[in-house]
Amino acid sequence: MDVSFSFFWDQITSNPILMISVLLTLGVIFVNGWTDAPNAIATCVATRCMSAGGAIIMAAIFNFLGVIVMTMINSTVAMTIKNMVNFDGDSEVAVIAMCAALFAIVIWAVAAWYFGIPTSESHALIAGLSGAAIALQGGFGGINADEWIKVLYGLGLSTLLGFGSGFLICKLVILICRGMDRRKTNHFFKGAQIFGAAAMAFMHGAQDGQKFMGVLLLGIFLMNGVDSTAGAELPVWMMLLCSVVMGVGTSIGGKKIIKSVGMDMVRLEKFQGFAADIAAAACLLLSSLFGIPVSTTHTKTTAIMGVGAVKRLSAVNFRVVWDMVLTWILTFPGCGLIGFFMAKLFIVIFT
Repeated sequence: MDVSFSFFWDQITSNPILMISVLLTLGVIFVNGWTDAPNAIATCVATRCMSAGGAIIMAAIFNFLGVIVMTMINSTVAMTIKNMVNFDGDSEVAVIAMCAALFAIVIWAVAAWYFGIPTSESHALIAGLSGAAIALQGGFGGINADEWIKVLYGLGLSTLLGFGSGFLICKLVILICRGMDRRKTNHFFKGAQIFGAAAMAFMHGAQDGQKFMGVLLLGIFLMNGVDSTAGAELPVWMMLLCSVVMGVGTSIGGKKIIKSVGMDMVRLEKFQGFAADIAAAACLLLSSLFGIPVSTTHTKTTAIMGVGAVKRLSAVNFRVVWDMVLTWILTFPGCGLIGFFMAKLFIVIFT
């Protein structure tokens, strides 16, 4: 099927439902940049390597680059997300259900941002789409269990590998720098942490940008009566559009999330912030290359916990951790149920 920009423009200008679907998808991407991307730069700001304003601009730029570069290398993450759910049937009703899912994701994300809790937009996306697909198909036939297994793999990877790699890299840094002048190492790690934060922002764009492009592509195909997007390639114009919207979202908001992740959970020094950033970025790179959709929020926060645990476990503020974990646990059933009921409501109202 034609996925050129001229075809896309003709489609949205002639089809109001598709236009609403596209606007909601872009809205979710914007909210992702607003609420999720700040995780990438939280430690860099907390250790005073960069100002919040400068770090947010840097994150916006590297989110943009991450979407473009990684999608050209491997777009498997995008394909996994759109293949997780079954929106077969009447194409107009299917797109209405998808709009409901996207609306549910925005509600969930904004509520989490209001309370300063770094929720996972990846899991909100998966849960919202799954709830809407179940509502559309009238049962669990709306879910592709084989693709859902990849999400469970990603959940375990982002938690265990994030914590473990954060712990080990921090230990390695301490071992290498043992006996060195503290002032000199602080100067080095200030620059190194800026590099680490840029790498994290890049990998955030690489992971999350692909997920939302998969949804955008699915909406276009559904409105043209095509249930499957097998063999489709993500066009460059879509990469540019999604990366710009995500970058704008990052540049506008994020300070509440930066405070929760970078300041409230663990008090970090510059070398610890560097270790957390490099550990999380490496985990995200590994996941992206193997096409496993993971949560950037989980990966970064568990890496920070691992770094904090090197000094002592009590260095981690478990009250803040508990708030985050509770939000993560509630995301799948919570956002899934909102997506389900929104889909039912939207189908009744608009069909």
